[in-house]
Amino acid sequence: MFGSLDISTSALVANRTRLDAISANLANVDVPVDPKSRDVPFSERVVYFETGDPVGGSELGVHVAQIAPRNDFRRAWEPWSKFADADGYVRYANIDPVVQQANAMLATRSYDANLAAIDATKSMIDSALRIIA
Repeated sequence: MFGSLDISTSALVANRTRLDAISANLANVDVPVDPKSRDVPFSERVVYFETGDPVGGSELGVHVAQIAPRNDFRRAWEPWSKFADADGYVRYANIDPVVQQANAMLATRSYDANLAAIDATKSMIDSALRIIA
């Protein structure tokens, strides 16, 4: 029974990580890439899940396998911008806000479903303890 709590908890952690990446993506939709900067420009973060727990060796649950940047940029014609290149284009991270919001809704629903599974598991544990006692 406690294994089901571990499974749901691992999914909560994974979906929280996914929501964090989505919120960072949405926050940086309109941030231009500075061609003069040496800093690595922001690019969309994509969260990949895998089954199991590599630390504990369990095949149950889910974990974040990696958070990979998708180095894809869109160009916008803005010759007046201080971030424009020699041709007058400004680069932005190629992030679609609609897709990000849809992904956020999916992650939120998954998070809520796992909370409901945890509540159901706790209810079953309480019932089992009442029967035993």
